Amino acid sequence: MYLYNLTLQQATGIVCAINGSFTGGKSQEIVVARGKVLDLLRPDDNGKIQTILSVDIFGAIRSLAQFRLTGAHKDYIVVGSDSGRIVILEYNKEKNVFDKIHQETFGKSGCRRIVPGQYLGIDPKGRAVMVGACEKQKLVYVLNRDTSARLTISSPLEAHKSHTIVYSIVGVDCGFDNPIFAAIELDYSEADQDSTGQAASEAQKHLTFYELDLGLNHVSRKWSEQVDNGANMLVTVPGGGDGPSGVLVCAENFVIYKNQGHPDVRAVIPRRADLPAERGVLIVSAAMHKQKSIFFFLLQTEYGDIFKVTLDHDNERVSELKIKYFDTIPVTSSLCVMKLGFLFAASEFGNHGLYQFQAIGDDPDVESSSATLMETEEGFQPVFFQPRGLKNLVRIDQVESLMPIMDMKVTNIFEEETPQIFSLCGRGPRSSLRILRPGLGITEMAVSQLPGVPSAVWTVKKNVNDEFDAYIVVSFTNATLVLSIGETVEEVSDSGFLDTTPSLEVSLIGDDSLMQVHPTGIRHIREDGRINEWRTPGKRTIVKVGSNRLQVVVALSGGELIYFEVDMTGQLMEVEKHDMSGDVACLDIAPVPEGRQRSRFLAVGSYDNTIRILSLDPDDCMQILSLQSVSSPPDSLLFLEVQASIGGEDGADHPANLFLNAGLQSGVLFRTVVDMVTGQLSDARSRFLGLRAPKLFSVAVRGRRAMLCLSSRPWLGYIHQGHFLLTPLSYETLEYAASFSSDQCAEGVVAVAGDALRVFTIDRLGETFNETMIPLRYTPRKFVIQSKRKLLVIIESDQGAFAAEDREAARKECFEAAGMGENGKIEAENGGDDEDKDDPLSDEQYGYPKAESDKWVSCIRVLDPKTTETTCLLELQDNEAAFSICTVNFHDNKEHGTLLAVGTAKGLQFWPKRSFSAGYIHIYRFLKDGKLLELLHKTQVDGVPLALSQFQGRLLAGIGPVLRLYDLGKRRLLRKCENKLFPNTINSIHTYRDRIYVGDLQESFHYCKYRRDENQLYIFADDSVPRWLTASYHIDFDTMAGGDKFGNIYFVRLPQDVSDEIEEDPTGGKIKWEQGKLNGAPDKVEEIVQFHVGDVVTCLQKASLIPGGQESLIYGTVMGSLGALLAFSSRDDVDFFNHLEMHMRQEHPPLCGRDHMAYRSAYFPVKDVVDGDLCEQFPTLPMDLQRKIADELDRTPGEILKKLEEIRNKIV
Repeated sequence: MYLYNLTLQQATGIVCAINGSFTGGKSQEIVVARGKVLDLLRPDDNGKIQTILSVDIFGAIRSLAQFRLTGAHKDYIVVGSDSGRIVILEYNKEKNVFDKIHQETFGKSGCRRIVPGQYLGIDPKGRAVMVGACEKQKLVYVLNRDTSARLTISSPLEAHKSHTIVYSIVGVDCGFDNPIFAAIELDYSEADQDSTGQAASEAQKHLTFYELDLGLNHVSRKWSEQVDNGANMLVTVPGGGDGPSGVLVCAENFVIYKNQGHPDVRAVIPRRADLPAERGVLIVSAAMHKQKSIFFFLLQTEYGDIFKVTLDHDNERVSELKIKYFDTIPVTSSLCVMKLGFLFAASEFGNHGLYQFQAIGDDPDVESSSATLMETEEGFQPVFFQPRGLKNLVRIDQVESLMPIMDMKVTNIFEEETPQIFSLCGRGPRSSLRILRPGLGITEMAVSQLPGVPSAVWTVKKNVNDEFDAYIVVSFTNATLVLSIGETVEEVSDSGFLDTTPSLEVSLIGDDSLMQVHPTGIRHIREDGRINEWRTPGKRTIVKVGSNRLQVVVALSGGELIYFEVDMTGQLMEVEKHDMSGDVACLDIAPVPEGRQRSRFLAVGSYDNTIRILSLDPDDCMQILSLQSVSSPPDSLLFLEVQASIGGEDGADHPANLFLNAGLQSGVLFRTVVDMVTGQLSDARSRFLGLRAPKLFSVAVRGRRAMLCLSSRPWLGYIHQGHFLLTPLSYETLEYAASFSSDQCAEGVVAVAGDALRVFTIDRLGETFNETMIPLRYTPRKFVIQSKRKLLVIIESDQGAFAAEDREAARKECFEAAGMGENGKIEAENGGDDEDKDDPLSDEQYGYPKAESDKWVSCIRVLDPKTTETTCLLELQDNEAAFSICTVNFHDNKEHGTLLAVGTAKGLQFWPKRSFSAGYIHIYRFLKDGKLLELLHKTQVDGVPLALSQFQGRLLAGIGPVLRLYDLGKRRLLRKCENKLFPNTINSIHTYRDRIYVGDLQESFHYCKYRRDENQLYIFADDSVPRWLTASYHIDFDTMAGGDKFGNIYFVRLPQDVSDEIEEDPTGGKIKWEQGKLNGAPDKVEEIVQFHVGDVVTCLQKASLIPGGQESLIYGTVMGSLGALLAFSSRDDVDFFNHLEMHMRQEHPPLCGRDHMAYRSAYFPVKDVVDGDLCEQFPTLPMDLQRKIADELDRTPGEILKKLEEIRNKIV
């Protein structure tokens, strides 16, 4: 079995983010690391975040930093990854790629304790960079420029110290003196020697300064001083004339300013009034904003509160450190303050936000200061505050993030053309159920009813240089309606269009006149209001028309073509007639090329299943240049011109191309390339779009021409980062469309469907899925689909939070208190008090109040995805939390029908040692068509039931290391049979016929058999490799697929002869008496597929995402990415893609210096999987490299692209 791995949706979580001017000039961009993907984002003029570039680096990005050489205008990016190399990248604006400027090897690959790459510190003047490991090693590279102003990098200087753990590294701003780097370190050499544990408890963290002497080219430890043991983060303070230099040390409950030869300036971090006393406050992310004269810091705590920190300083001396409450937003992994007044918040979990500054926190608010620091017997006096609504920030955009995907099922509940992916995402108050549909999301701007059912719609400008459209023209069966576009859209009658007849085409012709083609003629409306009419000869009518700005061809009934051109004076002149053999099905004229008077090509589709290309040149006018036969009559034709590009925003080199697209009556879209000189057709591709013949329209998307295909659902064909993508739009069926541009909506589409006129815009391009989001209460764990009634049952649980009733009561109390408290005055002024109560997002924004860590809250929710409403929500009482769920039909109890089993644990704790007070299995029955749940009974068990499954009309439960079979009794579940021989903890159960496939937490899969006559469970096979399972799925009778916690996906299969032997064994003696191998089962399963995804896989499912397509294995990961593994169906494909992957590895090694083969084999050698993500980087290579690889494979680059597109279309 050979598989093709393809990422369908890139990881959406963000590990770290930096901002700077990477393109040069005034604009500011953000570079984010999403695990193994590096993205460049930029807020556009409307404040929406656009992805400019996304690169898979096939390695783990651990840290990012940016620097700028003195006097330069653009920033470089330094990447610390698991490649054992430091890599410096520069963004190339012309080609839209990251160029690798330097790559220096310093250690082994992999995320290791003592190999640098975990921390990066940059000298603020861009002269040196320190790259550090978690332990021992730190290297400093000196950055400079050579005579031709190119960046140079020195060999590394060592600043190692053994037996030292590093917590944070930054560069200290000391102007143009020798660069200094600061680190928080902990020396454990004594703790290692001392067996009593005395030294370990007394170990002390230090703040250490390292100085790089540029003259001697040497690094030395300059200064070291004790610092709080809670210290976790350093922030650089501006120096060199802009500020006092030094660093801010963020520690538990405190922020301390430290510098060499300066006394500590310490202030306490304000804490929420409802925080339990034993919990400290840590800073998790920080950003600095510096303007000419002032600077301030924004620090965010682990609860989401942002504080503004300012220093009162006189040159080098800091007199006071102030910490003032600023705003509360969800907890972030990185904050980026941008020059344009934006704050980009890369959330830890859930959607990322882009905020705009309304104010910079100058109004009075809760503030703590070093000047008012009070010491008591218990320690320092805390300062309390109450979170409130946003005051200084306002959110203007958010970027969807699925991180983390906890569980996922692919099914077609809505009975649409393609199945939907239901995924449980997020954590705590930011959790959600997201329904993903393959396709681009759209925003509907306006819908208005029309007086009848329209047949077509067009938009026209009055002059070729106009920015916006002037009219929307709608055609009905017997009339034409003209709407003028202004502040509003209203009907006009003085436009010169004939409104008593249907229209076949309306367009701008020449530079400034309009043309309307109707069944009996052509109406040409000049700019000064003169109207010219051309009438059809005799009784014949016009049936089809094709036009561009300077040429018109009409087809009369019977198959006669008449060709018109616009002459120098702007008149429409008849040039040529031509008789086709039969009726014409469709026409299109190619757009006029730059600097030419006319286009050379006319495409004519006939009912005899052919498409002909005719010449429009005066020399050989109406001669047939080429002929293409297709599988069914064409219904619609469209020429799409792709401009030549050398990289640029769409990221690929390709010459100018002319594509001819045809929508066939069978619902297939047929695409072929037209040779721009000879008119010959080549490289034909076809794809089934839907049950109706696609109608094709040219629309503008991001300033480029794209193609809208309207079949049983709309599709958009466009070029994105070098790939031609054909993606469905998540919208209803449309009849006819045109592109639309007005001052309210610069780039939209106007379309008709039924009796309505709709205007919509297309959101972010390049997305595979768009989503509908339903918020949940706690972190979702698992869910089941009740397939008959199409309802979802979800279990959610959280540790260390309060139940909903307690929360509401506490909130009420705190509002009453706040009326009188110190915040009261401020609250009253801006009416914040009332807003908060009605604000539905408040929990999502503030997070839940924290409780003791052994408190659990949990609920079971029944949700109807069609109406998105929750029909039943059961909160579990007294500290129980749900961990597993399944539906079960007991064969002895038919009267109850389908029941729901939920496994729970009471008082579960993981630290200092895993313990719990009781485990239970609840049995619920469904009432009111499955919309309500009623508890039948609950049974106490002796472990935490992490896995439940139905098996032959009974319930199988994995309780710790025991697999147990239960039947339903009146008062409780009854034990029928058990097997206690599992090594660790059972966390998944799949069944098929009389086989049971059990997944163990640490020991991979165990294959079991239940013998009914003896009522015994036997383990007959297990795996020889200890795998820490996080996901599992049953593939076929002998095969299981699993994902482990190190980011691998693997398949195991029972050898065929063993499988037959077990099935044919009549007495069962073979399994019973056979001696186990390696203390395990008598037989071992074989690993047949192995692949390192690079991200922990949390759920697997076999499904097909396209109608009638082949099934692939879909997986979801912790970082919020979705991928698919598709089995190859032919040996030729396997060879082709294996060779393509091999050449790509050699010619195009990954950006950050990791070896691709080594990365995909990080834990086990990769086996029988081709990496589609690497193959799909082929179109982004320079043209000469593409040709070189294609020659090696005996193909053309076009054929390789066609293969890549075909295999992608098989998956999604």
